[in-house]
Amino acid sequence: MSALAPTLQKFFTDRLLTQRQVSPATIAAYRDAFRLLLGFIAETKKLAPASLDFADLDAPTIGAFLTHLETERGNSVRSRNARLAAIHSLFKFAAFQHPEHADLISRVLSIPQKRFDRGIVAFLTKEEVEAILTVPDRGTWLGRRDHALLTVAVQTGLRVAELTGLRREDVVLTVGPHVRCFGKGRKQRSTPLTTGTVATLREWLKAHDAQPGSPLFPSLHGTPMSTDAIEWLVRKYATAAVSLCPSLATKHVTPHVLRHTAAMFLREAGVDISVIALWLGHESITSTQIYMHADLAVKQRALDKTTPLVVTPNRYHPPDSLLAYLDSL
Repeated sequence: MSALAPTLQKFFTDRLLTQRQVSPATIAAYRDAFRLLLGFIAETKKLAPASLDFADLDAPTIGAFLTHLETERGNSVRSRNARLAAIHSLFKFAAFQHPEHADLISRVLSIPQKRFDRGIVAFLTKEEVEAILTVPDRGTWLGRRDHALLTVAVQTGLRVAELTGLRREDVVLTVGPHVRCFGKGRKQRSTPLTTGTVATLREWLKAHDAQPGSPLFPSLHGTPMSTDAIEWLVRKYATAAVSLCPSLATKHVTPHVLRHTAAMFLREAGVDISVIALWLGHESITSTQIYMHADLAVKQRALDKTTPLVVTPNRYHPPDSLLAYLDSL
């Protein structure tokens, strides 16, 4: 076995699990990144992953792998940067374990993150949300579950991983109704619930009786729903709601779009951006600035406070016949 294999194993057991105590989601993301990397190198260099050494993971090889992700696998720049972040983390750890490879490691660490365009966040209108919530058949068990899940997602703005991790005991429907969750970065937060969401959850909990520690939104087998399952049902109901609200046909609705929608509803209600950051569980208020850019009402109010410039319309006339000819071309 080469030096790479034990270093990679130690990176997961000692660095990530013991020292940093990262979340299972982080472990899964790093695992997938290295499975892709080792598989790519094994295929291109015809070597078994267990026999690879650090010399097989030089900067040109890592660069070729990143290009492979974008061109052949069709990954976005964000995904490409996330894979590179995992690789950088391993090589920073390896720098202390194998100083003899310092030059190779420094070259890999010098590979930069790629810049990408940041568009305005996508979100739904109240009419579009109401159309989607109308679709689930609340006369069935699955329909009641899906209606409750969509209602909680739109009102609370929880991440899809936070929704799958909810337990029945995380919901408080008495005085000060709220839902508790463990968010990104192992931070626990509580999100208040509206009267409508409380009524929906009471109906769902009454229809599905289970132990306090069981999943709030279980699968047919009683296990927590996967993130893929939630993404699938959101797309399904959004597609079915097109007949009720045609504007949904132009939108790609995902669980994260529902999260953006919850933030924009708060923004439209005049809630301060710092409170929205707290509501969504953002580490920094900078992450919440995107909702300010998407809020046209704020920009319109700013425009209304300005004094229009007094400009007299006038047409430009070239002072010379040659210039006039050139302008006519």
